[in-house]
Amino acid sequence: MSEDDLPSVSQGKRGAKPSGKPTLKTIAQMTGFAVTTISRALNNAPELAQDTRDRVQKIAAEIGYLPDRAALRLKTGRTNVIALVLEPDEQIYGFGTSIFTGLTEAMRDTAYHLVIMPLFRNVEPMEPIKHIVRNRMADGVIFSKAESFDERIRFLLDNDFPFVSHGRSRWPEGHPSVDFDNEAYAYGATLRLAAKGCKRVSTVLPDSALTYTDHIKSGISRAASEAGIAHEFAADINLGSASDAIRNYVIKRSKRPDGPDGWVCASEVSALAVISGLNEAGRVVGENAHVVTKQATELFAQFRPGAETVFEDFAGSGRALGTLLLRRIAGETEGLTYLATPTFPWQI
Repeated sequence: MSEDDLPSVSQGKRGAKPSGKPTLKTIAQMTGFAVTTISRALNNAPELAQDTRDRVQKIAAEIGYLPDRAALRLKTGRTNVIALVLEPDEQIYGFGTSIFTGLTEAMRDTAYHLVIMPLFRNVEPMEPIKHIVRNRMADGVIFSKAESFDERIRFLLDNDFPFVSHGRSRWPEGHPSVDFDNEAYAYGATLRLAAKGCKRVSTVLPDSALTYTDHIKSGISRAASEAGIAHEFAADINLGSASDAIRNYVIKRSKRPDGPDGWVCASEVSALAVISGLNEAGRVVGENAHVVTKQATELFAQFRPGAETVFEDFAGSGRALGTLLLRRIAGETEGLTYLATPTFPWQI
């Protein structure tokens, strides 16, 4: 039986606006297709003509149809939900917004909806992950700030629950991840500072548990060794420290005879604090002190602080996170990693 042969309602009912909550039956009455055809069209069944799928999906969007998630979960075990776990500070300077933008682009034209799960302060990072898995609140989860031996990753691997981490780990099993090549960034930034005449390079590192901390340290150490310059890592502060603490450290360190004249910054926030400290210490960025920083937004450029920047595309990371998670949910297990390579403006 073809779609044209499917039973339909009378012309008088077809196309009528629904009253009450729209259902599959509502769309069937408006289109003349059987309920089973409507269901398949909303799930992008490839055996249906594209025109049919487009028509059904357009009407569903116009009338505000939403699937009954409880019924869907009972029937298929799926929720059609992807959970994004974010900390409040990840909204600063657009990280969360950019990731969200990329994710929604990856999920467009799919049956999936994105739900943000906040990780509140003083709550263990494992808590929202356990809550999602144990209550089957989503079909997959995305989170950031991956640690070298991240217990969230271990828990999700052990429970065979689809996920993608923003950042890599050192667990022996491979797992889906999206990351920026921070070792390549730190290596290239340090060589740039050496080329500008810097004799000692420093940086404010992320928290020691985070995997990319080791990547940054490795990149700086390797480049400094090759260039024949000194390097150090800021003591008693990290990227999670208050901006004033970073600024005060830079002031004190810069006033010493052996103070660094080059800084590799892993974030815009830390770069602004470093530059402020250098200025307070009497250094002129671009003349007797130099800074290279990652830049993820246009905000940093508005200050025109004299630093050189390397772009990190968080929206692109969001698209990769969404694409890989959808593949993992569909049952794929191989090739689910993405490592973004930095582009250095001075090499273009």
